Amino acid sequence: MQQTNTSGYKFQGSAEEFLEAEKIVNSWGTQGKVYKPTREYQRLLRELRIRYEYRLDTNFAKMDRIVHPGIEEFKRRVYNTELSGMTVGRWNKLLSSRLKDSIKKSLQDYLQIREESIDEIID
Repeated sequence: MQQTNTSGYKFQGSAEEFLEAEKIVNSWGTQGKVYKPTREYQRLLRELRIRYEYRLDTNFAKMDRIVHPGIEEFKRRVYNTELSGMTVGRWNKLLSSRLKDSIKKSLQDYLQIREESIDEIID
């Protein structure tokens, strides 16, 4: 058996909000429900996620809904695993925080990733 990482978003709004969201998606045209990796389509999806309540639904998130001691131990081991100077749990909390300055500083400090202008890189 091979497991892949899969994620998606589950609508969490009311039935009325779902009908509103459905009208918006229908306004995208006949191909509006066909996934596209384009910037424009991703922007449309982001607008829906901002406007309505969704929850991230990943394989890992699904494990949170299962109560089992072995799964809890697995999650503890994963979250406590150190990766590039911080635990996976700490990276997860930081990257999901949307605190741009803290994320930028940690990427610089721990991974030596920094932002530069294209002119500096070319020169």
